[in-house]
Amino acid sequence: MAYLGWMFAGVMLGWVLAFLVRTKSFMIMNSFGNDEQDGSQQLVAPLLKSHFHPTPTSQITITERRFPFRMRADLQRTIDKLLGSEITVKHFFGVRCEYSACAPTLTDCILESMNNPTYSVPPEYEELDIGDEQPLRVLKNGLWLLEAEEVRFAVMLSPCGQFGEVSGMQFQVGSPLSQKGSQIAQRFFKQLEDAVARGESYRGKILSLEQAEHSYSGESNGITVHKLRDVRREDVILPAETLTLLERNVVQFARNRERLSQLGMSKKKGILFYGPPGTGKTHTIHHLAASLAGHTTILISAEQVGLLGEYMTLARLLQPSMVVMEDVDLIARERTKMESVCEEVLLNKLLNEMDGLKEDAEIFFVLTTNRPEALEAALASRPGRIDQAIEFPLPDAEGRRKLANLYASKGLLDNGLIDEVVRRTDGVSAAFIKELMRRSSQFSIERDADSPLTHADLDSALDEMLFKGGTLNRKLLGAGQNQSES
Repeated sequence: MAYLGWMFAGVMLGWVLAFLVRTKSFMIMNSFGNDEQDGSQQLVAPLLKSHFHPTPTSQITITERRFPFRMRADLQRTIDKLLGSEITVKHFFGVRCEYSACAPTLTDCILESMNNPTYSVPPEYEELDIGDEQPLRVLKNGLWLLEAEEVRFAVMLSPCGQFGEVSGMQFQVGSPLSQKGSQIAQRFFKQLEDAVARGESYRGKILSLEQAEHSYSGESNGITVHKLRDVRREDVILPAETLTLLERNVVQFARNRERLSQLGMSKKKGILFYGPPGTGKTHTIHHLAASLAGHTTILISAEQVGLLGEYMTLARLLQPSMVVMEDVDLIARERTKMESVCEEVLLNKLLNEMDGLKEDAEIFFVLTTNRPEALEAALASRPGRIDQAIEFPLPDAEGRRKLANLYASKGLLDNGLIDEVVRRTDGVSAAFIKELMRRSSQFSIERDADSPLTHADLDSALDEMLFKGGTLNRKLLGAGQNQSES
């Protein structure tokens, strides 16, 4: 009997506690006005109910659009512009559910849930690096109670995606079930859509996609904006015929593209840079990025070719653009040398992007390789994908003279020493001469920081680069086979 008595007392205590919890929840949900005055946590459902009054929340319709997560900078700028001029903000706050790992939706906010209510909380921001002097502050999650043209509506921003990975930003507009309410929602989405299409935060910059959310600075990116070194035309040391070919097929083509398009010609163009390592292919790309005014440069590294589809979407969005893929032979080598279906799928994707069924776009494809003989014939031997191959040869005597002057510190290299550099570097790459000038300067500094370079400095640098490191070191530095006898 004593056992039954204790059990009955436990049941009664549970009922009392449940009653008190429900009563407390009811009091909270009906006292949001007092909460607003004392600054404590508020439930969102009563706020929405009050905002739309006298229209009942059952007469609210919710429209949704999702935009790419990487374009949240332009979305944030558009929101700031709209809410600062055309639309009146009645209330703004962050949103959080007590027992949910996912961001709540506008429907969750409208429902007066007893078990998992939605609360208003301080809004959360993150600082986004878009390549400007100051990062841009972007909202992670928020709800605006708004009014325009005497119509009350609400806009909710939240991250979205699948399997716990954020891949987009979701906007939901709650508006009265009327023609005017529908027009306000559509006009709001059209302005966001136009902002993403303009891509003002990234257009004309040098970009790559990042899979990591944040950098060591703590700033978020998603899209990384690069600052390439300034390479002037006179700093591109190539044979005259190579420079002419480069100028006609890239810079002049860009200038004449509009007229060519009016004549029915394609606006896309594929260029292949090929030649030994260290001959200036990447150096020239830096020059082109600065020369193509108004173009967005998109850099695809070897480890990111799996993101090719997303890269090409970005290139079309921010056109005119230049898509740079270095060491293209890693994904576009001959099919008979491939070892898996995945490699062929990636190759086919590249071929379709360069000359497939998608609409024409103002895109330069600049591909580089040290092994042109390894490329798949469907890429290298089919017009419409590669329109011009440009060879980057090892520098001749005149080229080596210009390179020595380019990379040596001013005033530290006399004409006699330049002649010796030219004589003793036959068959080397431009990268070799650049390192030779640095190594010679280091020997000069260790001897006497203020003196010009001497023959002894040059001898010491060549000895270290060509002989002390062995044949492997010569290959790494781009030295010719005949350098072992120099």
